[in-house]
Amino acid sequence: MNILKKALLVVGLITVCGVSINAVQQDEDGGATNERRNNDISGTSSNKSVADSYRIEALPMPENLSFAGESVPLEDPDVYERMDRELLVNTYWQSNALLLMKRAHKYFPLIEKVLREEGVPEDFKYLAVIESGLTQAVSPARAIGFWQILESTGKEYGLEINDNVDERYHIEKSTRVACDYLKKAKARFGSWTLAAASYNAGQYGIDKQLERQKVSDYYDLLLGEETGRYVFRILALKEIMTHPEKYGFNFDEDDLYQPIPVNKVKVDTVVKDFPDFAEKFGINYKILKVHNPWLRDDHLKNASRKTYYIEIPEEGYYPPVK
Repeated sequence: MNILKKALLVVGLITVCGVSINAVQQDEDGGATNERRNNDISGTSSNKSVADSYRIEALPMPENLSFAGESVPLEDPDVYERMDRELLVNTYWQSNALLLMKRAHKYFPLIEKVLREEGVPEDFKYLAVIESGLTQAVSPARAIGFWQILESTGKEYGLEINDNVDERYHIEKSTRVACDYLKKAKARFGSWTLAAASYNAGQYGIDKQLERQKVSDYYDLLLGEETGRYVFRILALKEIMTHPEKYGFNFDEDDLYQPIPVNKVKVDTVVKDFPDFAEKFGINYKILKVHNPWLRDDHLKNASRKTYYIEIPEEGYYPPVK
């Protein structure tokens, strides 16, 4: 019995030693394999880190920044820091900035044309960018469209707003309303920068703060968070969208959204059914509404026989209607 016990003990020791040796070999081989696998996934070799492949850098402050021909006093440390904040936030929110650039290629030509015709500086196109992201946005306060116009303001400036038609969604007409407002604000304040700020805070709100704080310049005003950032956000997006490569954005023109040529169809009667109306022009109801979001229903009452112009995209830009 003792001999048998000793024999079993020897066999056990040999087995344990064999397993241990095998485990060490597997660990050495497996460790190397895992390391290679991890490096393949991360895209780095063993002597590199994430920081070598992705860097978040401080941004140099552009020289001679201006808005609508009015200079930005970057020598003021407070102004410098506020400008730096908006450059950083908007540069490193890459997906949003790239989307804005794509949309701008589609919509800026129309907005720029209206601004020129109305005598408003081209820099104000960036106001529409920060107001709505160049979408037909609707705010919690029910401000609507590219220029975020309230119903009362729209009606005051001559837009038709009802359940059937809402011209706040009409890009050209709403841009003209924004221009009218901004020109009046410029006449009141003598400054395009203050006119821009008043688009957010209201002319009375800006006037009240100028008088209360006994200053005459936007950059000398102490304002709430939203209006205090407002012009700086415009400036940041102007800088980034004007010089995208400088801020790390790389794309070709084919990557951008393209304007679609349209023909304008005069309508001065009732339209009973817009899906049927669209079909006559070789498009569907969805495409009709994409190009005419100011039409708010599937029909047009038009009891007054008012003249409207409905945009119909030229052939070849959408798939044939099934």
